[in-house]
Amino acid sequence: MLFGANVSTAGGFLRAIDRAAAIDADVMQFHAQNPRMWRPYPYGDDVLAEFAARMASHPTVKTLVCHASYLINLATTDPGLLAKSRAALTHNLEVASRLGAESLVLHPGSHLGAGLAPVARALALDAVASLDAAAERLGREPCMLLLENTAGAGGTIGRSLDELARILELASGDGRLGICLDTQHLFASGVPYETLDEADAVVGAVARTVSLGRLRCLHVNDSKVPFGTNRDRHENLGEGFIGRRALGSLLGHPALQGLPAILEVPGTDRRGPAASDLATARAVHAAGRRRWRARLARGGAATQPPPPTPRRAQDGRTSSRRDRRPAGSPSPPGLRR
Repeated sequence: MLFGANVSTAGGFLRAIDRAAAIDADVMQFHAQNPRMWRPYPYGDDVLAEFAARMASHPTVKTLVCHASYLINLATTDPGLLAKSRAALTHNLEVASRLGAESLVLHPGSHLGAGLAPVARALALDAVASLDAAAERLGREPCMLLLENTAGAGGTIGRSLDELARILELASGDGRLGICLDTQHLFASGVPYETLDEADAVVGAVARTVSLGRLRCLHVNDSKVPFGTNRDRHENLGEGFIGRRALGSLLGHPALQGLPAILEVPGTDRRGPAASDLATARAVHAAGRRRWRARLARGGAATQPPPPTPRRAQDGRTSSRRDRRPAGSPSPPGLRR
């Protein structure tokens, strides 16, 4: 498992690499544009190319995941907001791809009380259209677009794996779409994983719905709020309501090894994740792995990982066609009603 954190881009994208290295991160995440403003960052192609070159040759920070703007809402029925959201998502995909990111994480948006059914198809088609538009600008396929599960507040979309699976199904199983699973959102939405059995049930649910081949990133956070409260509030690992044991049960699952695991926590000094926070994450993971190895040695079962998937090359291409479904993906993704 590759451990890292969301890092600041103050002073420019290039500074983020140094910050990630300073906290002993294998992987880093930052926003492709200011998360709460429509205006994009004023960086030219030369800066993006220099960043990609430095990342490709960096000895310790090996993987970049970008996060899309929080303002994007592909589920809105407001024409003006929808146009801005489409343009911003296309731009975020283009920037992330030029930086060499493996993926761009997106909060699917909010139906604002209308329910998922009336907006799901349009959301899925707009996501695919943004991927197509980014590919046209780039002259190649963009990085993957990962839909993140949500804590379930208000009309937010992605409160369950079934909702994410429905969007992927309506996107015709486009292989450029996947998911990012956030541990705090999962807990706040009412999904337990404290025991190994519960953690295996979560992984099994991913396999049955969206498929393990589409799970490409973990956001690893403890929770400031109790179980099932549908509120998005992150806490440092071991200092919240989830706790180290539950996080270890999930992070240690055999099917999740090799994924980027990114901290989005306040940090021990409340200035963002530090080296000590990553050390805690690695210790939690190691403890969970020991418990899983003991279980398997006793003959216990675990949901199996998917076959290896092609790694993205520096030019953004893989050996797979864009319409090929990820390894282990059902056709179409199964849904539990």
